[in-house]
Amino acid sequence: MSTPTSVHEDEQAPPPATGAIDRFFKITERGSTIGTEIRGGLVTFFAMAYIVVLNPLIIGTVQDGTGQFLGGGDAPDFGKIAAATALVAGVMTIAMGVFANFPLGLAAGLGLNAVVAYSIASLPGVTWADAMGLVVIEGLIILLLVLTGFREAVFRAVPVELKTAISVGIGLFIALIGLVNAGFVTAGSGTLLALGNLGTWPILVFVVGLVLTIVLWVRKVKGALLVAILTATALAVALENTLHIGAKAPDGSNPNGFNLNAPTFDGVVQVPDFGLLGQFSLLGSFQNIATVTVILLVFSLLLADFFDTMGTMVAVGAEARLNDAEGVPPRSRAILVVDSIAAAAGGAGSVSSNTSFVESTTGAGEGARTGLASVVTGVAFLLATFLSPLVALVPYEAAAPALVFVGFLMMTQIAGISWKNVEIAIPAFLTIIVMPFTYSIADGIGAGFLAFVVIKLALGKVRAIHPLMWVASVMFLVYFLLGPIREVLGL
Repeated sequence: MSTPTSVHEDEQAPPPATGAIDRFFKITERGSTIGTEIRGGLVTFFAMAYIVVLNPLIIGTVQDGTGQFLGGGDAPDFGKIAAATALVAGVMTIAMGVFANFPLGLAAGLGLNAVVAYSIASLPGVTWADAMGLVVIEGLIILLLVLTGFREAVFRAVPVELKTAISVGIGLFIALIGLVNAGFVTAGSGTLLALGNLGTWPILVFVVGLVLTIVLWVRKVKGALLVAILTATALAVALENTLHIGAKAPDGSNPNGFNLNAPTFDGVVQVPDFGLLGQFSLLGSFQNIATVTVILLVFSLLLADFFDTMGTMVAVGAEARLNDAEGVPPRSRAILVVDSIAAAAGGAGSVSSNTSFVESTTGAGEGARTGLASVVTGVAFLLATFLSPLVALVPYEAAAPALVFVGFLMMTQIAGISWKNVEIAIPAFLTIIVMPFTYSIADGIGAGFLAFVVIKLALGKVRAIHPLMWVASVMFLVYFLLGPIREVLGL
């Protein structure tokens, strides 16, 4: 594991590419192989696949301001939402691989989908089509910011050590996600977090997967993460078929069951229904809620999307050893363009804003360094539209060990931060801890940016603050004050 510097600066030139695929994706040039990229793409898919199940449970169970569920019915339609979720994720992830040549998967963003469901669609008079129209608007605005060079310029204005802190913070964040998803860490009684019930079969699956991951990794076994995920899944299927453990229910019953989905086999093929595609109203929200409210809602979506992707691509690039000396991944503008289009595509597909997934670091940890891995991940998502029963076989507990272990790999970058220099150490520290503690990449970046500006001001080093860092910090200040602003305006 190396700090985010140029790839193979001190190594000999790679051997010449062999074959069209190798040349197109620069596989040999980046020190990878086709087999490694395929494995990395599959690992990323398995780490992300839960979104096909989870996104419908978030946006599919909420009634809009007119009392209708997503799709226009009076009852949830999980199958239709799952199909559209997998389709948009597949198309946009393939686009990331082909046009940006970067190992980054995209899908409906967690957190963003909850905002769309509970803070937008549920407003009185607002329909799901109106809410998805706002997502499309947000994506188009971000795309405009990329095409004008603003988004990339802000990214390059961030000090390199702060970029490193973003990557480390994301490492802790995804490790916490893995521990929580597996049920190893839960909300405590009288404490914020506590150990879960370690005497359950699902936790055994997680522990076996994590131990196997560590053993295979230290023994330098190729495909360690993928082998561990598949082995843990096989164990989970065997336990479910013999003990009939089941899944935890939303009402709290069956507390010792699998999180989210039990690994049951219900066939192989399921014909998808793509009826949600195109079900959005671009300007419908302006007719049902105040314009100021619309602007604030779009701004909150935009800022989270704007900086989440920035942090994620730094983390993936660092893990894949692709970032340059300034912590910038190759073809960063192309990455941001595809990500911006994905945000709008998620709204157009009625599945909420699609964004870059931090779980892509698992594929990079497996060795993925090119867009071929993204193509593999995207194809797997497209197959998931038909093979959703097979996707449901992989429970949280089997995929979570990969997240925890990659969190360790990303944590090693912390050595690249000058901890004796308080001018960068304090912003870096806040960036790192706020991400997992608030469960938000954007919140961590905002805390670090604001601390950086405040410290420079306190030391009278105004000229050391890049103008775009001022802009970004003001945006974050507004973002953090959105709640009080809405109260003052009576919204």
